[in-house]
Amino acid sequence: MPGSGLSVLIPVYNRNVTPLVCTLLEQLTDWDGPAEIVCLDDASAPEFQELNRLLAVWPAVRYQELPRNVGRSAIRNQLAAAAQHPWLLLLDNDSLLPDGQFLARYAQARALAPVLIGGTTYDPLPPAEPELRLRWYYGRKREARTAQQRQQEPYGQLTLNNMLIQAAVFHQFGLDENLTRYGHEDTKFGWLLRQAQIPVRHLDNPVLHDGLEPAAVFLEKSHQAVRNLALLYQHERLGADTKLMRLALQVRRTKLCKFVQASLGLLLPALRRNLLSASPDLRRFDLLKLHWLLQELSPPLKSEKARLH
Repeated sequence: MPGSGLSVLIPVYNRNVTPLVCTLLEQLTDWDGPAEIVCLDDASAPEFQELNRLLAVWPAVRYQELPRNVGRSAIRNQLAAAAQHPWLLLLDNDSLLPDGQFLARYAQARALAPVLIGGTTYDPLPPAEPELRLRWYYGRKREARTAQQRQQEPYGQLTLNNMLIQAAVFHQFGLDENLTRYGHEDTKFGWLLRQAQIPVRHLDNPVLHDGLEPAAVFLEKSHQAVRNLALLYQHERLGADTKLMRLALQVRRTKLCKFVQASLGLLLPALRRNLLSASPDLRRFDLLKLHWLLQELSPPLKSEKARLH
C-alpha cells in the first residue's frame, strides 16, 4: 500500500461548498496521515466564488479559481495534478457526508483495493417541488445501490463521485478531456481499469446527493450523456455493455428499427410531458433515451454494419 497521505479533490461550479468542506475538516484527523482538501472553481458565478474564497483561511484547504470553464474531465485532471498525497478522494460539489465516520471507513478499507467506490444515497422523502421529482426518482431507483449490488458489475457501476483511488492509478489513465459534455467520463475510466485488470472494490460508504436539478435541466444533461455514449461507441467501441447501448443495438439488428424510431418520435411530446410532471415514470425516461441514442447511431457506420450483420 502506498503512503498514507490523502488529497480530497472537489471541482466547484456554481455551488457553495462550505458545508461539505467544513464536515470534511472535522473528519481529517480520522485519516492516519497528512490530509488536504483541494477545491478548484471552474469559472463559477461571482457570488459563489465570493462565498467559497473564505475556505482558503483553513490551512488544510487549498482553493483556486480557473479563468474559464474547462469541463468535468479537465478539472478533475487538474485537481489530481495539484494533489500532494498518494491517495485521492474524488467528491462532487453537491455531495454531503452522511455521518461523522465517512473518512474513518475509507481509512480502514483502503488496504482492500487501489480503487474504492463508496456509492451515493438520496433523501428518502420526495422533494416538495414537482420539478425535482424526476431527478429524485432516478437517483433513488437507479443510482442508490448497495455495495453488494454494485460489486456484481464493479467496472460498469464505477462512479467518479465518491471514489477513493491511488494517485498513481489515476495518473496512469486520467480522464478523457475530449468528453466535454456531461456524462460517461466514468464509463471510459471504468473500461480502462477493467482492461488493465486494476481491482475495484465497492463499499457501503455513500455520500448524500444534495443537488437535485429541475427535470428540464436533468433531461438536457441526460441527452448530453447519451451523445457521449454514442461518441464512445462509434469511435472507440466503448459502452457496448451498458444496458442502453445493448438495447439500442438489439433494435438496430431488427427490421423494425425504422418503425421503432418513428413510433418513439411520435411519442416524444407525451414522454416529455410525463417526465416534467410531478409523477414521472422512469420507463418513459428509458424510451426517451433510447430514441436519443437511435438518433445518434443513425445512419450506421459501415464498420458497425459489417460487424453486426
